[in-house]
Amino acid sequence: MATFHGRGTTMTNKAERHDGVEPIGQLLRRLRMASGRTQEGLAADLSKRRGYPLEQATVSRWENQERLPDPASRALLAAEFGVPEEELCRAVAFARRLRRLEQQTDQENDVNRRGFMAGAGVAVIQPSSLLASGRRIGADVADQLGQKTARLRRLDDFVGGGDTYRMYVRELAGTTRLTDEGVYSEGTGRALRGIVAEQAQLAGWAAYDAGHYPEARSHYMTALAASRAAEDSALEGNSLAFLAYLEWTVGGSAGVKFATAAYEALGTDAAPAVRALLADRLAWQHATSGGAREADYFLKAAEEAVHRESDVTTPDWAYWVDRDEIAIMTGRCWAELHRPLRAIPALEDALSRYDDTRARDKALYLSWLASAYLDAGEVEHATSITSRVLDLSEGLSSVRPAARARAMVKRLEPHRALAPVGALLERVHS
Repeated sequence: MATFHGRGTTMTNKAERHDGVEPIGQLLRRLRMASGRTQEGLAADLSKRRGYPLEQATVSRWENQERLPDPASRALLAAEFGVPEEELCRAVAFARRLRRLEQQTDQENDVNRRGFMAGAGVAVIQPSSLLASGRRIGADVADQLGQKTARLRRLDDFVGGGDTYRMYVRELAGTTRLTDEGVYSEGTGRALRGIVAEQAQLAGWAAYDAGHYPEARSHYMTALAASRAAEDSALEGNSLAFLAYLEWTVGGSAGVKFATAAYEALGTDAAPAVRALLADRLAWQHATSGGAREADYFLKAAEEAVHRESDVTTPDWAYWVDRDEIAIMTGRCWAELHRPLRAIPALEDALSRYDDTRARDKALYLSWLASAYLDAGEVEHATSITSRVLDLSEGLSSVRPAARARAMVKRLEPHRALAPVGALLERVHS
């Protein structure tokens, strides 16, 4: 019987071959090992052949079938191994068919999803079952839902919004129904409304990441209303900050207004990480509006806050805010303001601690580093970094890295006479 291993599908026994065709991952691994090379060695040889870097992680993803080689990559591999390109095309087609076998029925999908959730350590509490039992909802239920939401939130570190959106919407619907129809104390009610706000923020962020902007706005407005009902000023500020970021993306004019309201919503007892987060969101809005002085002011406020010691507990929705994240935003702001000498050190230092498992975020942040190098006149280096952005962006269920890559490619087009730029453009256009 075939064995499936997550998204990077490895199939064994009878599924390994079909009419003499191997799936692409198995074929590439066999060809590489037959040539006596490691993944690192193959990546180095492919880099030389195409004229700009290709990372070992990309070879690994091809072999594990987490991503499938695109037409330009198949041509490169065919030339490197001396095999017909058609053979690689058939192997990719076979891998796609094997992937579809995992999704034959809704029942199989449900089983896979439950297994994934259990593997992620997500609590199995079901709001609907609590309503059916008619029991009074206590603080323990809110605590369990909070823990479940925290685990769901961490999926975003590794999975794009296209993969998580429906899951988050289901959770939000269940918690909203529990809050609307359940019986509980006033304190538990505030806690439940806070969880609704957090889950609506998750759903909004996943929708945004997948490019579903009207749905994102709707969820953010739900989060804003629920956070106010929960009397949680920090959560309210975060909802406004999400709306500000969406405004920037869609070209709206209210980004600074939303971000200012978010920052001003904070009380004096806000956790330093929350204050740092909302300060750097406000800095971003000013930077993207051309306000260098205002951006600098709030970047410094964020830097000061993230280093501040405090006994105030950081809410779980801000667990990811640390010094590296503030440094990343600092670099992004200065890149937007076309100040490469200030952008590059901040981005490079923080990115040195990012591994490729966070492919979406790393691809995004590298795109601003590429932009900064281009502003500094380092066209070849900007091209090399943009190539890495493309590598990391392959197969992601997020629209944002690809959009950033397209923006960088457009900026590089006037330099097409340079060999690395020409090779990159050829890769993109193929």
